[in-house]
Amino acid sequence: MTKPSYSFEEIYEQNKRRIHYHIHKLNIRDPHQDFFQEGLVALWNAYETHEQDKGPMATYFNYTIRNRLIDKVRQESRKIDNKEKFIHQRKVELENGNRLKSKTTEYPIVDTEGIYIEDEQFWNSLKENLTNNQWKWIHYFIIKEMPIKEIAYLENKSEEAVKSWGKQVRKKLRNEHFRSKLGLDK
Repeated sequence: MTKPSYSFEEIYEQNKRRIHYHIHKLNIRDPHQDFFQEGLVALWNAYETHEQDKGPMATYFNYTIRNRLIDKVRQESRKIDNKEKFIHQRKVELENGNRLKSKTTEYPIVDTEGIYIEDEQFWNSLKENLTNNQWKWIHYFIIKEMPIKEIAYLENKSEEAVKSWGKQVRKKLRNEHFRSKLGLDK
């Protein structure tokens, strides 16, 4: 069978109430017309893909619009759930009481349980041979495994400054004289 030659504007005028019907039937609040737009796209797709010999166009419109709206509801629901989980996680992190506060900054106290420094003499020797900022990088980035962004926030420095501390440490650790001083090349 050949496809009737209706324009989409005619199809839209005849079927826009169908979209509103499904929005109402599914109890969807649509103040910003997002769901109506989704239904309109579904109507367009149904109009484009409908095959006359497969069944009535109205039935196909209903099926496509309803299912597309249900998919959109599920998608929005997942977004809200993920947002709520994130907010809950951040709230727990911020309100767990394990925070060190000063006049200008506040940061979490890292739980050191499970972090073992086997050779304390080595770390002390390393600390003596590094600048204060280089040691901060070792302490936060290597030992406590904190991200650069957090270290920069804690120290009130730029991320580039913190990265530069790490570059200086790596450069020193590649130096043979420095390594032998620490007893690494034995």
